[in-house]
Amino acid sequence: MRTVTGLVLACAAVAALSGCAIEDAICADGEYPVMTVGSTGRACTPEDEDPPKGYVRYPEGKVPEKVGDKWDVYWETHAVDEKGEIITVPAAG
Repeated sequence: MRTVTGLVLACAAVAALSGCAIEDAICADGEYPVMTVGSTGRACTPEDEDPPKGYVRYPEGKVPEKVGDKWDVYWETHAVDEKGEIITVPAAG
């Protein structure tokens, strides 16, 4: 058990020092990401349900899968309006 714990800690230290990060999934298994209409908010919805009121699915081919991936970063400054058009929104911060 000590060897396994030591190995896990060593791997974590190497990842931290090398700048590598373990990518976190946007949603859990059995869920898909949805975005708020007109803003950059998001949530996760069970795969067998439609998005809740005020949310829509991400456009096909532009769905963020991991925190910090290309589409996750893109949707920080973009949204879908009530007409389904992609709009630019001010960056938060």
